[in-house]
Amino acid sequence: MARQSLQIELAERPKGSIVPGQTFRQRTVAAPTEADLKDGQLLLESLYLSLDPAMRGWLNDRRSYVPPVGIGEVMRGNAISRVIASKSAKARAGDIVVATIGFREVAILPETLVEPPFPLPPNGKLTDLLGVLGPTGLTAYFGMTRIGQPKPGDSVVVSAAAGATGSVAAQIAKISGARVVGTVGSDEKVRWLKEELGLDEALNYKDPDFKTKFKEATPGYIDVFFDNVGGEQLDMALGRAKKNARFVMCGGISGYNAESPYGLKNISSIIAQRIRMEGFIVFDYIPEYPAARQQLAQWLGEGKIQRKGTVVPGGLAVAEGALSRLFQGANTGKLLVEVKSPDEVSKL
Repeated sequence: MARQSLQIELAERPKGSIVPGQTFRQRTVAAPTEADLKDGQLLLESLYLSLDPAMRGWLNDRRSYVPPVGIGEVMRGNAISRVIASKSAKARAGDIVVATIGFREVAILPETLVEPPFPLPPNGKLTDLLGVLGPTGLTAYFGMTRIGQPKPGDSVVVSAAAGATGSVAAQIAKISGARVVGTVGSDEKVRWLKEELGLDEALNYKDPDFKTKFKEATPGYIDVFFDNVGGEQLDMALGRAKKNARFVMCGGISGYNAESPYGLKNISSIIAQRIRMEGFIVFDYIPEYPAARQQLAQWLGEGKIQRKGTVVPGGLAVAEGALSRLFQGANTGKLLVEVKSPDEVSKL
């Protein structure tokens, strides 16, 4: 019997939060085979699927840095994948690559959607290819080094500092010699930031005294704010910004499911304090990926960057539920779904 492949398609555009079983539909199709390959293509199977806050924005029918996912289309996503067969010089059968395979178990992709194999450093593990060495780590690297540009003695605040991007961004600021404060959503994450990542201070934004503690944690005001949350935390940071502060606008997860956006009250601080607030997309730096990965791999190998990940077992069928929980802060570090164990033999 021919192998079947599960894929998850967009069924309707969500109004507010993603609803598992309603926003998406699951469909089983015949898996492609090596006989279907054309020159410049690879046959891949997904092992670990990346779940990212940006995915919520891809579901909205509005202009952005990538086209929205269409109704009926397979949900977009990157996955650590194994090459089953190849007619491309980029990778060969058995190689492990990162590819834009989407929410599918098996697919044929053009080589333009597949990254060449990247050797793991000492202390590296497979899931790092989508974490500290992948798009989230690269986002942290370019946002912090190109826009934030922390210097020794600077005061840096990172929101969602226990997330995949925020945790790397905070550690890069520490490597640069800055004093770093992170905001998170649980006391357990506070402990991880302070005891394992070495941040100078970490705050739980659910603490009733959060606003007071935020002010106390930034006595000399803020030189760099790396924003992954937006909303009230961004407003608080604007109110604590130092003259000529740099605001790295990476994400705004607090508003992704909101039907009414939060209205900033301290927006005039941008003028009064001459704040440079700059948005960016990691794709802006594609030519610099190789050098950035080498630097991140070196820091990882040297133990200067620590990481955690949350891997959800259960295969692709659980992906839509795991994606909805991402916006509830259920993960520490990179959130992945194990579509298939790397130890399981390919069968096509």
